[in-house]
Amino acid sequence: MSVYRVISDAEYRDLEGRILYEDNHLLVFNKRAGEIVQGDKTGDEPLSETLKAFIAQRDSKPGQVFMGVPHRLDRPVSGVCLFAKTSKALERLNEMLRKGEIHKTYWAMTAGKPPKAEDTLTDFLARNEAQNKSYVSKNGKEAKLHYAHIQTTDRYFLLEIELFTGRHHQIRCQLAHIGCPIKGDLKYGAKRSNPDGGISLLARRIQFIHPVRKTEVDVTAPVPESWKGIQG
Repeated sequence: MSVYRVISDAEYRDLEGRILYEDNHLLVFNKRAGEIVQGDKTGDEPLSETLKAFIAQRDSKPGQVFMGVPHRLDRPVSGVCLFAKTSKALERLNEMLRKGEIHKTYWAMTAGKPPKAEDTLTDFLARNEAQNKSYVSKNGKEAKLHYAHIQTTDRYFLLEIELFTGRHHQIRCQLAHIGCPIKGDLKYGAKRSNPDGGISLLARRIQFIHPVRKTEVDVTAPVPESWKGIQG
């Protein structure tokens, strides 16, 4: 008998349809805004556990399923989310992340027009644990990203972002600091929330050399249906 809960037919089809890449070592999943990657104080079931139950059911595994989390996306963020299916892959992915060998591209819809068509932002960010929020502060840690304005809708501006550091709420904080709060991000200055409670920040693409097979992995997440006017 499986140690995991039974996945309903509808949930099974949904989960199966959101797997963007999978092999014996890795799983890349299309996360929705509102889903959590690892367990937190809310007690809500994280994707790591949901995917364990899915794989146990799909592959008829009655025992434990390994699902390591090398990096997390904030709960209101959607898009590419990487998991390790073996401890070897997890260890190697963690080392690759530390060395900057995993390249992530983000898309953000902002309420403000960026001051330049593209720019590299370097700030120092300090985290307020009580507020779960980061601030630009001379006493903080260096945060660096590059953005490029790639599309415009009637009311919003689409930016493509490359991260050079991985600070808490880095994209959200740095864009808000230049007058470009992300759509739906009330915590960082957006005027109204999104209907789904998420923010319009998408982990669009991930690129790296497979930690075991040594082949190139390049995965892109689809643009959410709620992003009206954005061509993906």
